[in-house]
Amino acid sequence: MASNSSSAVVNHGQRLPETSSRCSTETFTAAHNFELANYPLLDDLGIGKYVTSSFFSVGGYDWTIRFYPDGYTQKSGVSAFLYCSSQAISVNTKFSLNMLEKNGKAELTKYGVVEHTYATPSSGYGYHKFIEKSRLRSSPEFRSGCFVIRCVLTVTKQPRTQELKRLNPSVVVPQPNLQDQLLQMLKDGQGADVTFSVSGRLFNAHRYLLAARSPVFKAELFGPMKEKETNTIPIQDIEPSVFEALLHFVYTDSLQDDEHNKGNRVAKLQHLLVAADRYGLNRLRLLCESKMCVDIDMDTVAASLALAEQHHCKDLKEACIQFMAPRNVLQAVMATDGFKHLVESCPFVIIELLDMLCRNG
Repeated sequence: MASNSSSAVVNHGQRLPETSSRCSTETFTAAHNFELANYPLLDDLGIGKYVTSSFFSVGGYDWTIRFYPDGYTQKSGVSAFLYCSSQAISVNTKFSLNMLEKNGKAELTKYGVVEHTYATPSSGYGYHKFIEKSRLRSSPEFRSGCFVIRCVLTVTKQPRTQELKRLNPSVVVPQPNLQDQLLQMLKDGQGADVTFSVSGRLFNAHRYLLAARSPVFKAELFGPMKEKETNTIPIQDIEPSVFEALLHFVYTDSLQDDEHNKGNRVAKLQHLLVAADRYGLNRLRLLCESKMCVDIDMDTVAASLALAEQHHCKDLKEACIQFMAPRNVLQAVMATDGFKHLVESCPFVIIELLDMLCRNG
């Protein structure tokens, strides 16, 4: 009877009330590097005594690494543990702990991922016999005194079930395409009401859009000193390809991706950063700075450092100085033409480099 009743419901075209729910499980993964500087001073610290990393947060919990240079107990040797410093109750984790030399080129340990559930507050888990003291003392890094304990931690949250709101499956919402439409408007030139001349190349654009995006364009096009609407506006000291990239960003809020040669790409980013600063496009300036931090190399670091100093790019300046910190790298950079320009244009940066060398011994 139950089967016939169900069939009748279907045959009569009746729709049953329907609800849905979903069970989901979230995971959070992060890494923390605990640097052990001046390691010979930690040797013979004492059995059961430890040094600890700063707190780092993963999955809503605080964690620390404890390192025992002389072991957790008399028989354990060098020990290392990962501690949950929060009120942990059944926190499921997967993590790895390994010791590396400071330069990261050599792993002194090669432990795989372990699974552990932290069930009590301030509980720890790890290795009583993490590494032999003789292995550390024979490392080339021992006398210079720099090792790193690297932890890669994944926290798995408890499964969570939630009710799903009913959606109309017949409505398909397309992806946003405003950027594509504005870029096409720039390429077509339809409705353009201002023209720029850059080294003889003409660019048509829309003055209201430019003014909305850049305070400098706004002042040039609508301020008291605005250019005459009937004239073509000349642009000095910017290459056409760089001005084209600047307009591309104004219309799409994104960078062009048209340069595959690294050297040419960095050079264009350097010029684009200057142009972005000139026109008050802070997001574009930060995008250029971010990509230049990734693309630092021996040939471009000096020029990038000079730009960072001149245009107040703190993160790029720090990245360049860190790249040049090793003596062999700095010596190679000093032989480049970019370094000669750096000495002439930013002498105070050279003083910072010398101070850094003195601190590093």
